[in-house]
Order: sequence, then structure tokens, then C-alpha cells
Amino acid sequence: MAVFQNLAAKQDGGSIRVRFEIDQPCVVGYQIYDPATGAFLFEGEWHEVRGRNVDLEVAVPADDGPYRIHVAPVEDREKFILIDAHVHDGALEIAAPRVATQSGLRRERIFRSIPKALLYPPQSLWRHRKLIRSMVRRDILSRYKGSFFGALWTFLNPLLLMGTYAFVFGVVLKTRFGADSSGIGYVLYFLAAMLPWLAFSEAVGRSTYVILEYRNFVKKLVFPLETLPVNLVIAGIVTEAFGLAIFLTGLIAARHAIPLSVIWLPLLIVPQIVLTLGLCWLLSALGVFVRDLATVTTFVLTLWFFLTPICYPESSLPAAAMQLEKFNPLFVLVRGYRAVFLQNEAPHLRSLAALWLLSIAVAVAGHAWFHRLRRSFADVI
Repeated sequence: MAVFQNLAAKQDGGSIRVRFEIDQPCVVGYQIYDPATGAFLFEGEWHEVRGRNVDLEVAVPADDGPYRIHVAPVEDREKFILIDAHVHDGALEIAAPRVATQSGLRRERIFRSIPKALLYPPQSLWRHRKLIRSMVRRDILSRYKGSFFGALWTFLNPLLLMGTYAFVFGVVLKTRFGADSSGIGYVLYFLAAMLPWLAFSEAVGRSTYVILEYRNFVKKLVFPLETLPVNLVIAGIVTEAFGLAIFLTGLIAARHAIPLSVIWLPLLIVPQIVLTLGLCWLLSALGVFVRDLATVTTFVLTLWFFLTPICYPESSLPAAAMQLEKFNPLFVLVRGYRAVFLQNEAPHLRSLAALWLLSIAVAVAGHAWFHRLRRSFADVI
């Protein structure tokens, strides 16, 4: 790898005069890139260097914009001299030259992308908040359009679903939780766990075909497609809100009070929403290319439901299974909901912190995955 010393660069009209010393005879050339995207623009002439001193003229494009110049031996470009330049109204400005490596630039791009990856999704959602609100309202109302009860099904759906599960597991199978052998105790513990599952499963289950459902937006309109999975997540939260109203009514009827520990609930709901959104972004993009994904997702959700202690107590799981449940984010939510609603306790803070980190990571990765694949949606659909 070449060693560069005594770097100097100065503007020479519309060009850059680069002077430096190199430790070995070689052929030196330069390449110009777009610093924003890393796209290669063009390559300059090669110059044979017989001694140590190099005096190289770099021709910069006359078009306005930023440019990044790499000067290096032709045979080994891992290490090079980097010069950032900018052309504005025909005037050339350059930054001081520095020695860089390809691996170092990759690390710099990763570090620069982290703030963007964290900030861009919420900025995009805030920018399109009116559109999201309108589409969520339309989605909820159109889902039951023409039915006898209409929008009332938004309330009846979670009520019937939770009632069916409670009847099967509480009355028919006589499942009980801990020392509470009463039927109402089981129903409360079961419904507390169903609350996060309702919102999660509804959004994730619909996400695999949401882009195909709105295929006209992909082909004919300039539309923020990343908002479509968001609509599903918010619609799922609306379903959970109705389920929560049902649950709180039953809780007050059975225990005559709501515990103060419910103040911890927002710390559970936020990572739940973020995790669901990340998975919906990922699955909605993948569903465009893998049409069987909806069937697979339905099976996985069913398996996930029964692997999570929602309809049965944690104590019924063997020790090895309980160790694996620590890696199940739905288990953290289920245990947290039961703690704040039924045990008057705070959720396990260490598990909650891990859930927050996992949710943010999944959301960032899911959003990046969605934007990477969305360029090909129109070609596939």
C-alpha cells in the first residue's frame, strides 16, 4: 500500500493542481465521484511516476455541484488522496487534501447514515400525517362498508374474538392462572395478554399484501408508499383501543378499580407500535416479490400466538422454554400488560429496555429494507 507525504492542493482555474510525495514508482490516476451517492462519474488520465515527487492536474467538471476526487496508484486504490470540491456558478472551491482508505470511507458512511436512519422515518410520518389520518379513517370505515352494523364492527370484532377465546380456554378447557382458580380471574389475565396481540397480529397479517392492494398508487401516482404499512399499524391500535375499553369495563366490574400502575402503559405501547411498524415495512416490501408470504405469515402468527403464554400460564412452560421466551418480544409485552393492569406492578425494566432497543432496530432496518426494494415495485407489479 502506497505511502503519501507532503500533500498539497490548490485551485488552478477550473482544475486542481495536486502535489505530493510517494514512496514507490507507479502509475497514478484519479477518479471523480458524486459524494452524496458514491456514484462513479469519470476517470482521468494516468501518469507514470518515476521518482518520488508527483505533480498532477485534475480536471474538475464545469457543471455546478459537489465532487469527490480520489488520487491513487492505478494498481492499488485501497489507500488514496481524497479531495472534496464544489463548483458553484462556475467558481471552484476545494477542501484540504487528506489520505483515506476505502474501509475508512465505508465506516464514515455508516456513521453518517445512523442519524438519518433514525430521523427520516419519524420526519416522513409527520410530513404525511394528514394523509395517514385520512387513509386510516377510510380503511376502518370501508372495511365494514355495506354490512348491517357498519363501523360498529370495529367494536364488535375484538369483543367477539376475545369472548370466543375466553370461552374456549376458560370454560371448555378450564385453564387457570396461578392461585386464582376463578373463571373471571382467567378471563382478565387472558384479555390483558390479548390486547397487544390484537393490534400486532392484525397489522402484521395484513401487511404482506398491502402494496398489492394499492397497486394503482405504485404504477400511476407519486405516492409515499411507506405510509401504507403505517395505516395498518394505526388501524390495529384503534382495534386495541376498543379492546382496551372492553377490558377496563370488565376490570372495574370485577375489581372495582384500575391500578395506578397503568401509568407505565405508554412505555409498553410505544415499542409495541415501533416493532409492529418495522415488521410491517419489511413484510409489505417482501410481499410484492414473494406472493406466498401471506400464507406463510398467517401460519407463523398462529404458531407465535400459541408459543407465547397468552391463553395459558407461564408456569406451564418448562424451564428451557422459559429461557427461549426471553427472546420473544410479544412475551415481554404480554407480561408487561398483565403486570400494569392486574398485578399493580411496573413492567420488568431490563426486559422493557431490551424491547425498546429491539423495536428501534427492527423499525430502522424495516424502513431501510422498504426503501431499498420500493424502486422495483413498479417492475414487479
